[in-house]
Amino acid sequence: MSEADVGSTKREMTDDGVEASHNPTVPDLKSVLVTSVLNLEKLDIDLYRGKHHWIPRTRRLFGGQIVGQALVAAAKSVGDDVYAHSLHCYFVRAGDPKVPVLYQVERTRDGRSFSVRSTYSGGADPAIPQGLNKILADEVPIEIKPVNPPDFYRRVAMEPKKLFWVRAKGHIGEEDMKLHCCVAAYVSDYSFLGTAMLPYPKHRAQFSASLDHAMWFHNKFRADQWMLYECESPWAGGSRGLVQGRLWREDGVLAASCAQEGVLRVKDVTQSKL
Repeated sequence: MSEADVGSTKREMTDDGVEASHNPTVPDLKSVLVTSVLNLEKLDIDLYRGKHHWIPRTRRLFGGQIVGQALVAAAKSVGDDVYAHSLHCYFVRAGDPKVPVLYQVERTRDGRSFSVRSTYSGGADPAIPQGLNKILADEVPIEIKPVNPPDFYRRVAMEPKKLFWVRAKGHIGEEDMKLHCCVAAYVSDYSFLGTAMLPYPKHRAQFSASLDHAMWFHNKFRADQWMLYECESPWAGGSRGLVQGRLWREDGVLAASCAQEGVLRVKDVTQSKL
């Protein structure tokens, strides 16, 4: 939206016939996810900086944002007709939301059918102005509707499976598959690792962090339309948990699959405090 649009409200019809309001005072996908959360500043060829972050309660950077931004940086180094096939990420250390993240893209290989990119990320000078958006710090720019929400107090052991409908807030459109993949990468890390804790109501995670995250894109999809996120944990032990996920389109087509292992340090909440 240009400066001339400030203070005005523009309305249009979305693909499903629903009237969408684009008021600059109300955050939508383009003003939050695209232009802030997944937007990168180009510093040099294959070198980018991300400065806008949604800050979770942990006060560490949200892993899904790092995955999404890394994929954005890699996508800028290939042609417009090249989509993401898969991604594999390793989280070496926790990120500081007060420090911008630098993304250096290495053009590892360009073949006839596939291209390979390696993206390395790291912190930058903390003195750089952040301009953190209050909206980003207060809310997640995605919509979630749980199918089988666990008991709020987690008093009953549950099967390590979780289902919820998810989509990005606002309107993206169908023309940019690269962007849909980046948004899906962001979404894939939300509420993912906690699936491993569902069978253990007598324990709470004192500390949790992603170790690695992998994702495979199978069919075209739109991240601004409802998709069913199916999460399950086949194993947990030794202060670690493994989770797997599948993103299904509303028509039943498998859009993407993902897997993650993370650290889970727990405490027994049944012990008496006396």
